[in-house]
Amino acid sequence: MKHPLSSLLARASRKRAMSAGICLAMLLGGSAVMAQSSFTSLDSTPEGQISFAAATRGQPILAGSEVLVSGQGFEAGQQITLLHGDTPLQDRSLVAAADGSISASIIIPADAVIGTHPIVVVAQNPYHAAIAQLKVSPTIPLFGQEDYEVVHARASRGLYQSAYSTKHNTVFVASAVGRPPVSQSELVKLDADTLEILTRANPKEVEASASGQGPVSLYAVYGVGLDDTADTVWVTNTRQNTIAVYQQSDLSLIKQFAANSVQHPRDVLVDSIAGKAFVSATGMPEVVVVDTSTLEIAEVIEISSLQRRQSFSAASMSLDAEGHRLYVVSLSTSEVAIINTLTNEVEKVLAVPGARGTIGVSHDAETGRIFVAAQGTDNLVILDAETGSVLADTPIGAGALNVVFDPVQRRAYVSNRGAGSIAITDEDGMIIANLGPAPSANHVSLGKDGTIFAVDKSAGATGEENDSILRIRPRR
Repeated sequence: MKHPLSSLLARASRKRAMSAGICLAMLLGGSAVMAQSSFTSLDSTPEGQISFAAATRGQPILAGSEVLVSGQGFEAGQQITLLHGDTPLQDRSLVAAADGSISASIIIPADAVIGTHPIVVVAQNPYHAAIAQLKVSPTIPLFGQEDYEVVHARASRGLYQSAYSTKHNTVFVASAVGRPPVSQSELVKLDADTLEILTRANPKEVEASASGQGPVSLYAVYGVGLDDTADTVWVTNTRQNTIAVYQQSDLSLIKQFAANSVQHPRDVLVDSIAGKAFVSATGMPEVVVVDTSTLEIAEVIEISSLQRRQSFSAASMSLDAEGHRLYVVSLSTSEVAIINTLTNEVEKVLAVPGARGTIGVSHDAETGRIFVAAQGTDNLVILDAETGSVLADTPIGAGALNVVFDPVQRRAYVSNRGAGSIAITDEDGMIIANLGPAPSANHVSLGKDGTIFAVDKSAGATGEENDSILRIRPRR
């Protein structure tokens, strides 16, 4: 009979403690800590917090791997017990150091169930209890790479998103490095067939009065969308809460919108049929609509969450221009909103069961399916847009960040930033390939005739000068 996860964690951590030696200073003199009597003390202002991370920095927590436990904000000498259910994860309680910190390690069992496990954190003398989340990500091996032609090209440091121009057969990528004041950012145009860089441009400098940081900061570019009718490139300036519009031909700036025009914009998509650009305001229940002819903000679409006392947080979007529908995923509430692009009305909001941290979305206009990538639960959920029912729930890879559906080959591509891979499923959610390594796969976008462009934001991890743009084409 299999041991439950809790007992396996305890047994494995005991073995680890003996071999690797959890610092004895964190334990109480080599003897178990006796539980305090009930209701004899209480921490009325608890500040202690526990977090978990893989032993290898930047990697997900996987079954069979070592996990580092760290904590801070406890009172010096306070005893801390970690429980999975009612089973301790270690033989001895940990003891907070003089600065209120704790550290230890445990081993996740090789057959641990993937998902987020609530770990009970019990502090004694004085008493407090809380829940910390330990997420075990799925292990999806790389396979099927012989079925795809993958071409890499260096573009710029700090790539975020890409977009393909059907009209000109070119690819545009947005890049930015670091936190404000951001002094390195580029918009780059490449030939879609050769991935040769054709043009590159730096964004405008931020006025000192607008940034509060001086003129060295740029209106750094992150999200990118295209209007092939007007031959323009739209970008989000996330750090300055605004957007900008460039000319496709030479990347000359057409209009830089004022700072704080859109709250923390993530995606921008242009519906040339409706003459509108849609911008998602992450952290807000809003999609901002811009008139593409006047380049003025026309309307703000408010999206109400189905969850009581919760607020929708607009993240990725997917546009069905011919069907006049915009799909918007909520990062905070695991929902998808469907907006009529002609009327700007929210037609419905659908829950995404079994997902948390939903951040990527795509759609299949033919079948009415919605594909949702969930960073918090490492899965791809497929919904029926008409009924809201779950058609598939696939563990897809750690840190599932973005998804795009290719209607030609009928495949969904998911960038898994934590796993460092690009997973491919059929329209029913079955994984048919997992490409890599792509250490920081950040974004996927649709090209022509089954071609996909992916951004791998991993120059820092690999020691390269620039991040990569990947062109992926099925061989059959």
